[in-house]
Amino acid sequence: MSRATTQLPPVAIVVSRYNATITNALLEGARSTYLGGGGSADRLGVIEAPGAFELPVLANALAQSGMYRGVVALGCVIKGETRHDEFIAGAIAHAIADISIRTGVPVAFGVLTTDNAEQARARAGGDKGNKGAEAMVALLETLDALKDIGDAADTRTPGIACRLKSPVSDKSRGSA
Repeated sequence: MSRATTQLPPVAIVVSRYNATITNALLEGARSTYLGGGGSADRLGVIEAPGAFELPVLANALAQSGMYRGVVALGCVIKGETRHDEFIAGAIAHAIADISIRTGVPVAFGVLTTDNAEQARARAGGDKGNKGAEAMVALLETLDALKDIGDAADTRTPGIACRLKSPVSDKSRGSA
């Protein structure tokens, strides 16, 4: 599917209010990526969650609502003196993956899990890019791939190929 000639599907963003300076930057990155890619504001839902732990329940409600083809979950979990970050981040990641698989509605993971606020700022529009924007790109490309698979299934055409339209981070090459 060529996004240049087709209107982007309706999608939702669920964003944690906790660590709001960071999550607002992630939200802006995701929103501007959607709108800049041809999406319209009236097809973009934005829901706030009190904290990162609440992201999955709201993402699940959005996925099951039938209003959106995909969801981006945005949050920021910063390591503290205890191991709370490990439990929260792991639970969120597992739940988001489960929602995607169970509902068939992709939920892109845009939750930062960093050792400190400096690392989070670097990934929320700083020198490491904007992971909110990257999560939106991942969602849109997943939706493209799902459409290609569905189109091939409708015509019973095996051997489909769906190529990503944007570069993907490759940490083996030293990119963020």
